Amino acid sequence: MTILDWVVLLSTIGFIVGYGMWKSAGAKSATDYLKGGKEARWPTIGLSIMATQASAITFLSMPGKAYEDGLRFVQFYFGMPLAVIFICIFLVPIYYRLEVFTAYEYLESRFDRRTRQLGALFFLLQRGLQAGISIYAPAIILSALFDWSLTLMTIIIGLVVIAYTVSGGTKAVSQTQKQQMVVIMLGMVITAVIIVQRVTEQVSFNEALTIAGALGRMEVIDFTFDLQNRYTVWTGILGGFFLALSYFGTDQSQVQRYLSGRSLTESRLGLLFNGLLKVPMQFFILMIGVLLFVFYVLNPAPLTFNGPAYREALSTEAQQQLKSLDERHTTLDQVRRQWALTYVDALRANEVEQASDARRKLQLSHQVLTHVRAKARQAVSDVVPKAPQQDYDYIFLYFVLACLPAGLIGLLVAVILSAAMSSTASELNALGTTMSIDFYKASWRPHANDANMVWASKGFTILWGFLAIAFALLTSLFDNLIELINILGSLFYGTVLGIFMVGFFSKRIKARAVFWGAILSELSVLGLYIAGRTGYVSEIGYLWFNVIGCILVALFGASIQTALSDDHLHPA
Repeated sequence: MTILDWVVLLSTIGFIVGYGMWKSAGAKSATDYLKGGKEARWPTIGLSIMATQASAITFLSMPGKAYEDGLRFVQFYFGMPLAVIFICIFLVPIYYRLEVFTAYEYLESRFDRRTRQLGALFFLLQRGLQAGISIYAPAIILSALFDWSLTLMTIIIGLVVIAYTVSGGTKAVSQTQKQQMVVIMLGMVITAVIIVQRVTEQVSFNEALTIAGALGRMEVIDFTFDLQNRYTVWTGILGGFFLALSYFGTDQSQVQRYLSGRSLTESRLGLLFNGLLKVPMQFFILMIGVLLFVFYVLNPAPLTFNGPAYREALSTEAQQQLKSLDERHTTLDQVRRQWALTYVDALRANEVEQASDARRKLQLSHQVLTHVRAKARQAVSDVVPKAPQQDYDYIFLYFVLACLPAGLIGLLVAVILSAAMSSTASELNALGTTMSIDFYKASWRPHANDANMVWASKGFTILWGFLAIAFALLTSLFDNLIELINILGSLFYGTVLGIFMVGFFSKRIKARAVFWGAILSELSVLGLYIAGRTGYVSEIGYLWFNVIGCILVALFGASIQTALSDDHLHPA
């Protein structure tokens, strides 16, 4: 990076953090620290919710996901607007009426403390793991920029985020997230404009989309009903609905954002704002990935986008194999590029047969090229143990470093680091709040005063921060971060949502039944996932676990309640 990039990066990050610290100064009470003083207006709430979701993973992984798989991932979000409306109608008024600090306080008012703490525990497990992934993502950036140790970067970034989160609490998180979202969207729009300009130097925008379509990158809608297919309309509407319902309605990292609202109306408007903009925003980010794909069809592409791992592999016994693959890749890359341009020329001349033949040869050359890249990634993974077998998460970053002008590289790195800080800060803030409210005050020190609560929340935030760093050091074993973070959520969200839905809509099922029903549901979901991964049963698309977990809680809970009622009526 140039001096200008460093100036842009440091001044952007410095302003955001400084502004948040200034706005959150003086948070002394538990309400100030954990709810931000309940002063947030709906734009702040909406942007804070959006920034919590828009982690560095979003901007690293989603363009790479679209590069490899096209636009299908957008179906993941189809159920979200419906879920947000449901939450605004049913859940938010309950939280406001009970004046809760966390979503799980409701479970004690409806069932008992044991059920409340079970729901909180499920949240802590999955969100603590996800916080580790959020820390790992920006570490990729700095390690790629400077060839520094990925482990060292993970630890440093984790410590910085812990310090930033502990200092100001919920208000600091919410205030900085407004500025972070502005920087994020500005950076992504500028990047999209530059990619379009670079692509349209050779073909028109419509022709670029035609090339993407010929190679399977423009398939948005899939109506097939297949439990093994992760991204279809049905997984998005049904599985995505249940996932979003649990995420926005029961996940404390989101609930805490809108509990800081000054009124019920402000909280509802903030949620609806996010629900309306989320799908277009995700489509826009995925489209950047598709355009990146076309750019590297029309311009020389690297053998692998994971530069640090590739350079490390070249110093091992895999050097000769990788050089041979690189030579073959270069030749095939030129062939694919030539057939892409031939295909466009035939379409311009309205030569149907020639266009069909060029399209077929373009697809064939792409298949062979993809096979060569897969062999190269496997070769790198074999000699560099921590290197993932896929390089999705490096594609966008590779383009930024290779193709953007001085100054904009600093801005885009600031975008990704801003996203990392905002999402990770929200997660650690929520983890600390849940521990202090649902365990510390509820069971360990029920008479704790405001000062005790603030210090407890800070202490638990630090604890979860260190646990997140520990998990982040293992994250590189996985292939795609955006999928990993959603898989982790789906393994727990359905069960947590089931507890809440039973509480809202079934007066018959009592505390004991729902508690054991939730445990059986979670064991069933984890068992199905492990069995699918190990080949004992057909693997189920992870979004369906949100539906399965929720339904199983209701079924197990109803069955156990019936059994308990029968025992009561017919004692031994």
